[in-house]
Amino acid sequence: MNPEPLQFTSSNLLTNFLPSSAPLRLFAGAAVLLSVLLAMVSAARAADPIVFVSAFAPGEQGAIHAHTLDLKTGVLKPLHRNGGVENPFFLALSPDRKFLYSIHAKKFGGKEDEHVAAFEIVGRTGQLKPLNRQSARGTAACYLNVDATGKTVVVANYTSGSVASLPVNADGSLREAASFFQHVGSSVDPKRQKEPHAHAIVVSPDNRFAYAADLGLDQVLCYRLDAGTGKLTAHQPPFTKTPAGAGPRHLIFHPNGKFVYVINEISNSITVFAWDAAAGTLTEKQTIPTLPADFKGTSHCADLKLTPDGRRLYGTNRGHDSIAAYNVGADGRLTLIAIEPSLGKGPQNLAITPDGGLLLCANMPGKNVAVFWIDAGSGRLKSVGEPIAAVSPSCIMLVP
Repeated sequence: MNPEPLQFTSSNLLTNFLPSSAPLRLFAGAAVLLSVLLAMVSAARAADPIVFVSAFAPGEQGAIHAHTLDLKTGVLKPLHRNGGVENPFFLALSPDRKFLYSIHAKKFGGKEDEHVAAFEIVGRTGQLKPLNRQSARGTAACYLNVDATGKTVVVANYTSGSVASLPVNADGSLREAASFFQHVGSSVDPKRQKEPHAHAIVVSPDNRFAYAADLGLDQVLCYRLDAGTGKLTAHQPPFTKTPAGAGPRHLIFHPNGKFVYVINEISNSITVFAWDAAAGTLTEKQTIPTLPADFKGTSHCADLKLTPDGRRLYGTNRGHDSIAAYNVGADGRLTLIAIEPSLGKGPQNLAITPDGGLLLCANMPGKNVAVFWIDAGSGRLKSVGEPIAAVSPSCIMLVP
């Protein structure tokens, strides 16, 4: 017969493991020791991140689902469902991890401007407390980012081709837009680039600039950021060109602050830029494909992420339904490691754990979230197990 497992609490440790004749100081010492041990166990458990996954759907189906992620096993477990938010296409986290921001749209890409919603993260419960909403000043709002001070949220609007900045109050709530810029122009693809389509906006590591990738213009536009007021102003030069017909979608800064990586939706490629932090300028170094050379089907890139140590980069292919993995050289250039199946249709968004051990992939039309181990030696991806079912997952946000 197997014995019952012991449940370690301060009371049963004293009862079961210390003799009744032990001096009182032993009891006191044991209690202190146990308190330390229990605190260590609680801290270890708290180290497992909460994972917020947006359900890109209208009406009551729209939600932000919270999960726990076991860093030892890679297993995602449902924690809480936060309703009351429609079509939450993209999420952003404040630097202090107290607030979450989401797109909110009754009709995504419709005629009316959409909103940015602010939430307070309630401890480690997975619950979100609604704070307020403000206009995104555009339609098909598709990207959010928070500056290093936590005092400004920037938003990119795809259909209307614009960007805006929203100041943040001390309680995490949002004020009306402090600045708004309507992009103008077109590029070479007559179907996709007749007009501007701002697809991402990211604040630079030094918090002095915000860079917007515009798919319709084949440009990465640069704005100066006033962190005190939350206002953006056009920089000089105002933009850097990407390869013609590339369709830049998302961008990310290397942890060393020297390079910027842009994933190109239309041309299925990644462009590497050297970043001059002082001047705020970008200089193209390399453009590398994300698909196998023999692939003849239709595919479009979506997201890219770097490991925290900056050694590896991963980008998604929707259509080929895969994740391209690269080594990052000392000069910032990429070399392909492998192109791995995403285990679902339309890999939309990626997230990597702070320890660099796990990669999560939201397969939006495939209606699942897949988790992969990142091999520390090779950078290859290995599935943790069967992906978990999810309602149109469009964005993943980890809260360590």
